[in-house]
Amino acid sequence: MTTLTLSTIRQNLIKFDYSGLGIPALVLMIMGMLVLPLPPLLLDFLFTFNIVASLVIIMIAIGTRSPLDFSSFPSVLLFATMLRLALNVASTRVILVHGHEGHDSAGKVISAFGEFVISGNYVVGFIIFSILMIINFIVVTKGAGRVSEVNARFTLDAMPGKQMSIDADLNAGVIDQETAKRRREELSQESDFFGSMDGASKFVSGDAIAGLLILLINVIGGLAIGVAQHNMSVGDAGKLYVLLTIGDGLVAQIPSLLLSLSTAIIVTRVTTSESMTEQAKSQLSNPSALFIASGILIVLGLVPGMPHMIFVALASATAGLGLMVIRQEVQVEADVQAAQDAPKVQAPKELDWDDIDQVDLIGLDIGYGLIPLVNPEMGGELMTRVKGVRKKLSAELGFLVQPVRIRDDLNIDPDSYRIVLKGVVRGKGEIKVGRELAINPGQVFGELKGIETLEPAFGLKAIWIEPSDRDQARALGYTVVDASTAISTHLNKVLRENASDLISHDETQQLLDKLATRSPKLVEDLVPSKMSVGVLTRVLQCLLIESVSIRDMRSIAETLSEVAGKSNDPDQLAAMVRPKLGRMIMQSLVDEKNTLSVMTLEPSFEQLLHNVLGQTQPGQPVVMEPGLSENLFAALRDGARTMEDDGNPAVLVVSPLIRTWLSKAVRHRVNDLTVLSYSEIPDDQSVKVVHTVDAKIKDQ
Repeated sequence: MTTLTLSTIRQNLIKFDYSGLGIPALVLMIMGMLVLPLPPLLLDFLFTFNIVASLVIIMIAIGTRSPLDFSSFPSVLLFATMLRLALNVASTRVILVHGHEGHDSAGKVISAFGEFVISGNYVVGFIIFSILMIINFIVVTKGAGRVSEVNARFTLDAMPGKQMSIDADLNAGVIDQETAKRRREELSQESDFFGSMDGASKFVSGDAIAGLLILLINVIGGLAIGVAQHNMSVGDAGKLYVLLTIGDGLVAQIPSLLLSLSTAIIVTRVTTSESMTEQAKSQLSNPSALFIASGILIVLGLVPGMPHMIFVALASATAGLGLMVIRQEVQVEADVQAAQDAPKVQAPKELDWDDIDQVDLIGLDIGYGLIPLVNPEMGGELMTRVKGVRKKLSAELGFLVQPVRIRDDLNIDPDSYRIVLKGVVRGKGEIKVGRELAINPGQVFGELKGIETLEPAFGLKAIWIEPSDRDQARALGYTVVDASTAISTHLNKVLRENASDLISHDETQQLLDKLATRSPKLVEDLVPSKMSVGVLTRVLQCLLIESVSIRDMRSIAETLSEVAGKSNDPDQLAAMVRPKLGRMIMQSLVDEKNTLSVMTLEPSFEQLLHNVLGQTQPGQPVVMEPGLSENLFAALRDGARTMEDDGNPAVLVVSPLIRTWLSKAVRHRVNDLTVLSYSEIPDDQSVKVVHTVDAKIKDQ
């Protein structure tokens, strides 16, 4: 048997957890107020404490981010309601027992509130107090009770589905066992909370009814006691007891209204990561709404008889608030952008495949001095012009040209640019921002002041002039373009000359898919049964190399389907397709009278080329005498120049057997020369031979 000593008792008292005595002490205090009479000074302290407690509760309710953050609210609401009702009972006892002694008999707080509301008019004071009771009971309390009831019902109905969702996530491995346990606990707390709130809201509504009944009891009982027991007149008793009763009711109703609002805030709270203040601030800070409201206030203020200054002042304040919101939004965006632009210190990352960038199909690198040409806010039109080039080329070539990636490059001169295809520079030039390019087309009638240069696309003589000299330059015969047009023209030329590099398997498949929507059987018969997408791509590239549009994809597919078994060589297949596209090829070569002006080879020389090709094995290079080949190319250049001087495109017509080889041979030696075969010219096409090429002329 353990012997109790003084030291043992002292140690047990030290170890005892006194924090659990708060609630029991509060319950004992409430019971004491219901039974024991309290002095006016203690009543003043308890009424003030009640108001402070209600203010703390509503501030906590406003600051919560989810209802479960204040899960003890139902119990707090119960004790706060009982505390207030106990104070009502204690104050009623004091009013009825000592009320005849004067206004201060029930304490300074009750007297001060009563005199403040009544302000010398007991009828008005009673009406104001009744309105407060109606607001609390009918508006706030009823609404909060209804929301609590609906929340409790919906939460309980949703519990099975939420439980199944947690189990499904656990079984799928999305969450672990600890997370599932925590989520189940939260779900259980949520259902318990809303169920408790449904019952706790009845405390609030019952408290409002009790406050109204206590008011009537105090007034009626005070009149009876004052007249019957203290020999007071009905008027004096009414003034005294009505003042004390209204003061008592008001001291109780203010905390009651605060608790009702707290209940409504908790049950109407939508769970977010923001408090109610933050959420309301972010959602109500709408500049458009504020400006519209300001405008309406100004219009109303102009109505005759309205207090103009008040409306104008409020309209100005509302507009100022809208401007302040806009300024804050701009500042927030600037801060976010600055944070994004700020260099981030990171540990060195291990090199992986993500660090290897694929080259862009089409790129336009510009120096930092040309950035204004890209910025629309500074009047830059380069992006619009580039888009126009893509659109025009796509329509002419017959497939979608990939987007052009424009980027600034600090490694090139500020006023320079480079046109890059598949990572290789295919064109470059220099631009003067703020000036315009006056191009000499060959014949002008005067001189211009400016910076002499060469037009980047075709190498023509040109001058960078001031925009103010534009009209003078045009009057002198110059062709004047702006900087963006000069770059886009150069880009158009480079892309057109390298059109075969712009089409790949993906573009070919897109063309087939588009053709299949109209001719599905044709596509099904061609690919992949007779020809692969790779071979078809090479055929299309061969056509584009010689500037033949592939818009008529149906004719191309039909021809390839017919000749697919004869050869697998893309060059030979392209040569078989060209006659089918003859009219399309002629389109850009005929004059206004629909006549095709051509030059031909001298018959004996053409027969010589036939013999040379006939002696060459397939796949082997064609070997010609150096002097003969030089004479051939020189004669072709002279003939092309003669045709161009006459205003005709340079066109050479030869036998189909030598057309493919000769076209490849002259492609980079004779500029803008189109080589056709006799079979590619439609039968009804009018042809005019304007020149005959004889390579032997150079031997004389």
